[in-house]
Amino acid sequence: MGRSIFIQQIIDAAKLKQRNIVLPEGSDERVLEAANTINQEDITSVTLLGDVQKITEAFASKGWTLDGITVINPETSEKLQDYADAFYELRKAKGIIPEQALDAVKQVNYYGMMMMHAGEADGLVSGAAHSTADTVRPALQIIKSAKKGATVSSFFIMDVNDKTFIFSDCALVVDPTAEQLADIAVDSAVSAMAYDIPPKVALLSFSSYGSGKGELVEKVSTAVELAKAKVAAEYADSGIIIDGELQADSAIVPGVAQKKAPDSPLGGEARVLIFPDLNAANIGYKLVQRLANAGAYGPVLQGLNKPVNDLSRGCYVEDIVGTVALTVLQADK
Repeated sequence: MGRSIFIQQIIDAAKLKQRNIVLPEGSDERVLEAANTINQEDITSVTLLGDVQKITEAFASKGWTLDGITVINPETSEKLQDYADAFYELRKAKGIIPEQALDAVKQVNYYGMMMMHAGEADGLVSGAAHSTADTVRPALQIIKSAKKGATVSSFFIMDVNDKTFIFSDCALVVDPTAEQLADIAVDSAVSAMAYDIPPKVALLSFSSYGSGKGELVEKVSTAVELAKAKVAAEYADSGIIIDGELQADSAIVPGVAQKKAPDSPLGGEARVLIFPDLNAANIGYKLVQRLANAGAYGPVLQGLNKPVNDLSRGCYVEDIVGTVALTVLQADK
């Protein structure tokens, strides 16, 4: 599977940053191969978590070198008890006891999050062998949202022909409120800027500027106003443009925008598409991915204090490499 021009640009940019990204799934062959690729191309530093002997033997059997890669077994790590104590302090108000904290941080995802909490890693990529919940749960418990009460959401970077889009939220928030949609819209715009994608944001609906009626339309139109107010207060000189509610063709086809939404500041050139709920978003990205043979990278999480990103369990090695590079640039924001 070849690399798109966009992902190669992300990888080239990541090489200049040199962060440390944790890959907790050292038991997965794809993760090991990705770690080797990242190491050989000097994309960033990586730490593999898992059975040290098995990982060492796997690399040796392929003729790969571990020089430049850190390998840690959480269960035998000299920092295990320190991490357990720190995790206990984080969660004792929730009723956890020290023994439970120790058991938790023996798990690779929890250990990796504690590395980030301790400032010993800049980001984490998991999900090749774990569910989204297994990745997100410890992130919310340890890394936590960047702002109290803020929405943690996700996006896919969609590489379609010669354009790159952000689709959000395709993985986490099932039925967002207007307030959550506004958070998702603004966070997605900020994420777009981290990857040099124009922060032209459309909140999508089956309606353009009131052509349809009802609660579903009102939720999106309310979210647009909330998002605009948030941009004015927090990102006034950022260049973020937010508009809606818009039908998808009004958002991304200039000719259609001239007819359906002639006053839209997006002019049919939206590059960040905010879907009204998880049904629409998940269906939308998969249709574009399969019918347009588009690259789909993610879900990338946003709204956390430090970057934690999820992989599909059906991911390819190059998906992991690309997601690690995306994570490096998030860590640099």
